[in-house]
Amino acid sequence: MSNIVDPLVGQIAARVRTERERRRWTLAQLADASGVSQAMISRIERAESSPTAVVLGKLSAAFRLSVASLLALAEGAPEGTAHETAAGETGVRRPADTAEWRDPATGYRRRQITGPRFPAEIAEIRLPAGARVPYPAAAFAFVRQVVWVLDGRLTFHDGATVHELNAGDTIELGEPAERVFANTSDSECRYAVVLTRGTTP
Repeated sequence: MSNIVDPLVGQIAARVRTERERRRWTLAQLADASGVSQAMISRIERAESSPTAVVLGKLSAAFRLSVASLLALAEGAPEGTAHETAAGETGVRRPADTAEWRDPATGYRRRQITGPRFPAEIAEIRLPAGARVPYPAAAFAFVRQVVWVLDGRLTFHDGATVHELNAGDTIELGEPAERVFANTSDSECRYAVVLTRGTTP
């Protein structure tokens, strides 16, 4: 998806830069911590490239944030804007009020259900047929997380264990491990991720 179409690209760029600068890291230090090239990070921070889900997973792991946290923070960025204030208010949120992020590599789509100030983070994910999205263990540090399959079938790799999850199935994740969300079926899988933060890094 082009940067013009995806409204979150600029917000993700600002959030990645903010998180890096908050830690007083150089681009080289973030590259070392995440395994993402310095050139790619630079393009992301300048909103010249839309990061893939895999790259977001690596960056969030380096920041000790979940992908959901990084995107929820991005949706509220920059701080102090009317968008952030609206997102933090209680009440009805229509689908049109929330930006949907799309992975340019797999077509994976993610929509934050809760605002950035809500104490739990809930996201709706649509995983296309044949898509596979891996995340490093560090992306799951400091969080308690539940995956709830709403439609379709999800092949979930939790470390060395593989779970075949159908509509209505849930899995509560334990200690951080390398994890893969895969759709090996011929139709879209829709699932929700619910997480709360543990010890703040």
